[in-house]
Amino acid sequence: MACNKDSFERMSDSVLVMIPLTLSGGLQDAYSYFVRDRVFANAQTGNIILMSHELVSGNFGGCLRYLIPVLAFALGVLAAGVICSFHPGGSRIHWRQMVLAGEVILLAMVGLMPGEWNWLANALTSFSCAMQVQSFRSVEGSAYASTMCIGNLRSGMAHLSAALCGRDRTQLLEAGKYGAIILLFAIGGGMGSVLTRYMGLRTIWVSCGLLMAGCLLMGLGGGPADRVSRP
Repeated sequence: MACNKDSFERMSDSVLVMIPLTLSGGLQDAYSYFVRDRVFANAQTGNIILMSHELVSGNFGGCLRYLIPVLAFALGVLAAGVICSFHPGGSRIHWRQMVLAGEVILLAMVGLMPGEWNWLANALTSFSCAMQVQSFRSVEGSAYASTMCIGNLRSGMAHLSAALCGRDRTQLLEAGKYGAIILLFAIGGGMGSVLTRYMGLRTIWVSCGLLMAGCLLMGLGGGPADRVSRP
């Protein structure tokens, strides 16, 4: 799945778009954990570990609590690929803008769901997260993830190591870029933690606002939308 580097592509790869998406990613994880039954919307590794614990403990109901978001995440990755592959070339709306619009709709619905529907709220949040992480995978040409930190941390430290060993200023700047991404994610998580005290289940609507900002910022690129290159 590859798309040409037109103006929309450049904007989706920009720091300007990365900022609200990364803040949203941290907020989503804090939201699902603190107000939606201690489930991680984004960190599926944690869900798999907790699912395994429940399974070996014989708590099959608890196992489903973590299995559902894992499966929803997998389906979200698939959905993002389908949207990109079938989006018509020449459209005035970029396929990544369609992904963000879909996320906003899903997360707006999540904010309306009562606590008894936590399983569905977590599934939709994980599905949304997966579409985002699959669709936005680079910033200024460097691979990154807006909804989790482990890959960003590894890349940042690898660049820092290269900078220290080779005294390479370019590598140091790359390490700083990843450090900033991790900081933004942490700020988003802190925002989510604080806002849940005041907004409760509606906190996820702040994430909707951040995603809408990212969608609008992509439009600043102007020009025709992408032409999708089929494999």
